[in-house]
Amino acid sequence: MRRTARKIELEISEDSLNNDLEKYRQEAIRLGATDSKIVTSDVIPIDDRVVLKCEIPVCFGYGTCANCPPNTITPSELRNLITKYKHAIFFKLEVKPEVIVRNRETILERAGAYQKIFEIVSAVESMAFYDGYYLAVGFAAGSCKSTYCYKVECSALRGERCRHELRVRPSMEAVGIDAYRLATSLGWDVYPIGSDCDPRDIPKGSLMGLVLVH
Repeated sequence: MRRTARKIELEISEDSLNNDLEKYRQEAIRLGATDSKIVTSDVIPIDDRVVLKCEIPVCFGYGTCANCPPNTITPSELRNLITKYKHAIFFKLEVKPEVIVRNRETILERAGAYQKIFEIVSAVESMAFYDGYYLAVGFAAGSCKSTYCYKVECSALRGERCRHELRVRPSMEAVGIDAYRLATSLGWDVYPIGSDCDPRDIPKGSLMGLVLVH
């Protein structure tokens, strides 16, 4: 998609910023998000225990790609970096619970749902970039390895060009963002869905993405 670049301004009015943020919020919904919110960076929770869950028990994606721990930025690094931002777009995609439970019957639908998160994050980040917010950066959900490259090794880990470099991002959980806490604080219903649960007992599943804008 071709975008029109806007001249970079070192100072932007509050009205202009608010209009842009609302545009990005609406764009996330237009692209398929179930809901989207404008949030300030100070309410985004970063917790080292989130990454701990990648290691204990070891996640299937741990160490297998450039965007999963221990190969991406750490919660400590993000904690420092996030203070440089003030506003972000946070969105969710509601899916059938059985899509999140890992089994062979839903593997294609599951990959498609996670791909949708990556697509929305990439598109919103790109829109902000071309509007002059050139330091905008996004975080998706899940592992890009299992979402896009589940049949091949991560080329980026071999020092080669990423096969999906303009689309893939670290997940929020990979860098320590507690997406569940943030979503719950905004009034969204979130359920912990694991391999041992019965999807029929859960109303809905949620996948989430975040774009730090300015």
